[in-house]
Amino acid sequence: MGKFIISKRINDDYQFNLKAANGQVILTSQGYSSKSSCEKGIDSVRVHSKDRSKFEINTAKDGRFYFNLKAGNGQVIGTSQMYESENGLENGIESVKTNAPIALVADESNH
Repeated sequence: MGKFIISKRINDDYQFNLKAANGQVILTSQGYSSKSSCEKGIDSVRVHSKDRSKFEINTAKDGRFYFNLKAGNGQVIGTSQMYESENGLENGIESVKTNAPIALVADESNH
């Protein structure tokens, strides 16, 4: 089962990473000024990850692929890692769709 990990950045913003069952990070959030906003971001990922149309596929300058998960208002709520192939990217999207709705949340922001 996947897991959302809440952590604190050097600038004191909160962020989350969604990790697959194998521990690999499959989605990373923006920075949030409060933990409650970060938790709302996780809730938004749970909802929007069920809708394939909310995944925006992009190509980086070096030719690798990545995706953004967008909320209903078009705001990016999470960004994937980089993938060498479109097949890898599609597997990443499927992993987010599978893991996000049922992932546990671990708060490591106090470490």
